[in-house]
Amino acid sequence: MTPSVVVIGAGIAGLAAAYELLRCGVTPIVLEASDRAGGLILTEREGPFLIDAGPDSILATKPGGTALCEALGLGDRLISTTPPRTSSVLKGGRLHPLPRPAVLGLPLTWRAAAGATMISPAGRARMTLEPWIPAGVTPDESIASFIGRRFGRQAVEYLAEPLLAGIHAGDIDRLAVQPLFPALVDAERAHGSVMKGLRERSTEAVSQPASEPREGLFLSLPGGMGEIVQTLEAALPRGTIQLRARVSAVRQEDGQFRVYRHEGRVSCAAVIVAAPAWAAQELLEALDPMLATLCGGIPYTSSAIVTLAFDLDAVGEPLTGSGFVVPRAERQPIMAATWVSSKWSGRAPSDSVLMRAFLGGARDPDAVNRSDADLVDAALRTLTPIARLSGAPRLARVYRWRRASPQLEVGHLARLAAIEQRLQAWPGLFLTGSGYRVTGIPDGIEDARAIARKAVKFVG
Repeated sequence: MTPSVVVIGAGIAGLAAAYELLRCGVTPIVLEASDRAGGLILTEREGPFLIDAGPDSILATKPGGTALCEALGLGDRLISTTPPRTSSVLKGGRLHPLPRPAVLGLPLTWRAAAGATMISPAGRARMTLEPWIPAGVTPDESIASFIGRRFGRQAVEYLAEPLLAGIHAGDIDRLAVQPLFPALVDAERAHGSVMKGLRERSTEAVSQPASEPREGLFLSLPGGMGEIVQTLEAALPRGTIQLRARVSAVRQEDGQFRVYRHEGRVSCAAVIVAAPAWAAQELLEALDPMLATLCGGIPYTSSAIVTLAFDLDAVGEPLTGSGFVVPRAERQPIMAATWVSSKWSGRAPSDSVLMRAFLGGARDPDAVNRSDADLVDAALRTLTPIARLSGAPRLARVYRWRRASPQLEVGHLARLAAIEQRLQAWPGLFLTGSGYRVTGIPDGIEDARAIARKAVKFVG
């Protein structure tokens, strides 16, 4: 068929955009280079174990993910993490609980700051001074600079680096605070204090329970995150998604966009590129070299996830809570670990324990190139003494995600403004997905659906 809109990429952003187009009365074609849809979202069943190979949840506080689930009829299937919903920081071989109450690991009260045992008494005292630190004026600041100004250097090393930078598998001295964590910047600007600003936001959320209909910060589905992908695929007409359809270039001829692939070209009025920025560079080179270069300048990091299963009697410690993060200063081979079977119900049988370890990122760029055996061994070196593991794992799976985590570094907002300006020369060409205006699944979904509505308006 001849579509009016072509979507390039069948990750969660591409699928969400296609779904929104269909809801608005436009039937698109989705071209995906790989042999499956879903991108970073992949759920597999290994015997009695349910494994999310990539992201395992969406944030309940961000409406993009939950709104899509509701629209797809999955709202009643959303499940929360299993209590206690606690996480820890590894220091000196011991797990230290994150301070509570906190947002993004940052304490909201002086009592919470005083209870952050992964930080020295002097460092905790410095954190309690945050409400009296003058607001900064730096327009584009790294996470390390911002948190260091507000909370002190130890808070950077043992809270911000493993948590805020760890979420994005990036370098805390390079990642920009404004595009990644605008709530922190807004709190400082509006209240002169991150603690005070975030505390007031938390109080407002508690006083309006309707705005948080479910318990827990993270939500998933009984069948894993793959349920969202499967439901989106089923909602689109047969033939909408074309797999193994690698696009080589996008051009414009005679007022129409031409999307070139090995099997020929597709003509359309509008194109939504829902591929990573490094892929967009290759696609747009023939159309607009400057735009392509701007997209290609957004860096990405790679990471590996090691999933391990053990018999319950091979685990000497009770694995409660969600897991732990590892500061760079601890010089461990992993960035973080999740106690999957403690965090979610239905992921493992009652006589087994399922866990995941995260390696690579800016901390260890070569991790994805090492063998499965090396990565499993690296994960076990950290996990064995903490969980008191004995014997070999019952199951070991390694998943590699190459150039998967966009790095919104200092200077990204200026780059984004330049990209948006270049796009004005190409009406009907749209960019969406993680790495431009947003990061993460919920915001990526919301942005993709908004871009789809713009495309609908353009094609009339």
